[in-house]
Amino acid sequence: MVAALPFVSEASGRESDGVSTGIELILTSTGQKDWLADHSVPAGSIQFMEDLSMFQSRVSRRSSLRFSAAALALTAAAVLSAPAVLASNHGAKAKASKDIVDTAVAAGNFGTLAKALTAAGLVETLKGPGPFTVFAPTDAAFAKLPAGTLDKLLKPENKAQLTGILTYHVVPGAVKAADVVKLTEAKTVQGQSVKISVKDGKVSVDGANVTATDIAASNGVIHVIDAVILPK
Repeated sequence: MVAALPFVSEASGRESDGVSTGIELILTSTGQKDWLADHSVPAGSIQFMEDLSMFQSRVSRRSSLRFSAAALALTAAAVLSAPAVLASNHGAKAKASKDIVDTAVAAGNFGTLAKALTAAGLVETLKGPGPFTVFAPTDAAFAKLPAGTLDKLLKPENKAQLTGILTYHVVPGAVKAADVVKLTEAKTVQGQSVKISVKDGKVSVDGANVTATDIAASNGVIHVIDAVILPK
């Protein structure tokens, strides 16, 4: 038999017999508190039930507060983590908005290339759906050409030759750097193939060093080279 444990009323400081407490708890839970009062239950029992009711109310309020605090903490954690999730999702789905020509112009160091594309009538082609891979010579790369060469190529009468040189820098499809290093050559839009080599972790295309890779455009990718390459 389980021993009855005394209960001390918070308000009165009186102890209540464990058995009586059990009975009173049952009656209270079934809505019989008034019945007790009508049947001459000792005042101590009534006081106990009032104390118990107060105690239960306090426990309920404390539990509610704890629940509210926990809910608030969870909500705050969700809100704080949301930007990171959104940023992660955005990064995964982000796509370049500018085409190859606009991307090159925006970079600021392909002015000569843009000028040559215009003279050759290739701007609209490289603004098309593609995709294309462009091994793009910088302004400094064009400056390495023998004196007078560029000016000669930009003349209308030499448009076919200029077109051939520029399309020799373009490969069909979007070929990322990870795939370029697996190749030994790649066929260009001009029709001939460029030689690709990898040495000491550095990639070169027909002897021109690749100095930057995987510049994304909406219709392909740009790899930067430090020299103008010429078809045979």
